[in-house]
Amino acid sequence: MKIDAHQHFWALARGDYGWLTADIAPLYRDFQPADLAPLLAGCGIDGTVLVQAAPTAAETAYMLALADKTDFIRGVVGWVDFEADDAPDQIAALAKHPKLVGLRPMIQDIADAGWMLRPALAPAFAAMIAHDLTFDALVLPRHLDNLNTLLGQHPQLRTVIDHGAKPEIRDGKFDDWAAGMARLANETQAFCKLSGIVTEANADWTRDDIAPYVTHLLTSFGPDRIIWGSDWPVSTLAASYKQWHDVALGFAGADHAKIFGGNAQKAYRLA
Repeated sequence: MKIDAHQHFWALARGDYGWLTADIAPLYRDFQPADLAPLLAGCGIDGTVLVQAAPTAAETAYMLALADKTDFIRGVVGWVDFEADDAPDQIAALAKHPKLVGLRPMIQDIADAGWMLRPALAPAFAAMIAHDLTFDALVLPRHLDNLNTLLGQHPQLRTVIDHGAKPEIRDGKFDDWAAGMARLANETQAFCKLSGIVTEANADWTRDDIAPYVTHLLTSFGPDRIIWGSDWPVSTLAASYKQWHDVALGFAGADHAKIFGGNAQKAYRLA
């Protein structure tokens, strides 16, 4: 089964996408399953993991409703307020839905780089472990040390690092990010998504521009812990669906079956 492990849908009228403004004109419209379906077919994708784009319980309910009527959505990564007193109860309730496979706090948008280590969040992480849910770590390079600490505190927390932790490709920054990712690969069992890379590069990016970053992820995490995702439609700011698919497929080489499906099935417990 070939899986796109990271894509989004949204409907502007819902009104809770704080980051999505008219200034980002190409993205400032509705994106729905009918828009993605032909792109999946064109690349031979069998299913997707739909990932949250707004920090609200309402959006998680919206995504699960889409999943109920869309066969190709194999899993949903939703959102819960991890600091809420009833976060464990919310997680338990969501976990009853057969397509709810994980949760993602929007860490990249939180000013406190140490937020994930707050003691108040520990019950939420414990609930995720208890209900066999995957933690999507939406982090930036500045978060890597804290993420390593967090995963050391919760070694049973199945984790996927989104977008390779968004390396600062357009600024040519590599060493600190590379060291942090290598440490996470060596000291934790985290998976890492090969997604969101081209939108971190310059608009006129080439394969050579992203090659050092992609190669480092592949070398550090190995073919059993790298997961491909499109990050559609955000990715359309830098590449077409097929363009990113084909470039990533070239990097995956002989390990494409794992990177483009098998690893996502393991990381998200997809049926």
